[in-house]
Amino acid sequence: MAAKYCREEKVPFLGICLGFQAMVVEYARNILNWKDANSTEFDENVSKPVIMFMPEIDKDNMGGTMRLGSRATRFTHTADDYSMSVSQCLYLLAPEHGNDGIIWERHRHRYEVNPEFVDEVHDAGLKFVARDADSGTRMEIAELSTREHPYYIGCQYHPEFQSREMHPCPPSFPFRLF
Repeated sequence: MAAKYCREEKVPFLGICLGFQAMVVEYARNILNWKDANSTEFDENVSKPVIMFMPEIDKDNMGGTMRLGSRATRFTHTADDYSMSVSQCLYLLAPEHGNDGIIWERHRHRYEVNPEFVDEVHDAGLKFVARDADSGTRMEIAELSTREHPYYIGCQYHPEFQSREMHPCPPSFPFRLF
């Protein structure tokens, strides 16, 4: 409900990990009209599993089986006018996170966007602007165009894990303005 409220009312939104997943589910439900869209974390038998358990993770042995640690993320999408995504612009202000279109952020999760639904969600307007640098199949950052919303961004990783007092995480930079 928070993701929907923020999207509809143009309230700045930063979804981290589960918040990112919630914004994808909300978008699928309310923009694509997939009323049964959900995460398999909450409903294993859902007919539109837009968020799924990572296939290589062992459900029976939970200790240390998450996607953990620092991982490379590659920016893959530009706007229709070929400009950079908002997220990429923010990371350019923080070169300590990476450069050349690749950033390094820390992960801690077992669920991710289901690749089967990526194109439909992306084509409907919630742009997946960055993916994992290894295979390109894991969605890392999603955002709405600034023509649609002043700041509606989600990331699968945890940018706050690298934040420091004088060096906050790049996705949080705009909140100083609101």
